[in-house]
Amino acid sequence: MSDTVFVCLMGIGTVFVSLICIIIVCTIVSGIIRLTDKKPAKKAEETVSTEEANEIPDRQRMIAAVSCAIAEELGTEVSKLRILSFKKL
Repeated sequence: MSDTVFVCLMGIGTVFVSLICIIIVCTIVSGIIRLTDKKPAKKAEETVSTEEANEIPDRQRMIAAVSCAIAEELGTEVSKLRILSFKKL
């Protein structure tokens, strides 16, 4: 009976030690990636006007893609849809 308990505890212990090692490795790799990640300065982002931020690049393609997705979900044709407004949230 004691051999069974020993084997069970060794298995559980091995799993927990392995999981702790994986967590430590992931934390170290995350720190390294965070240090090497080059992000643009916030000042450059703040200079963008609100109008430029709200503009949707290639608006016609975006509306066509959204229209197709809505028509597919509703099970109807795109020509039967009428889009009244389109805003970027």
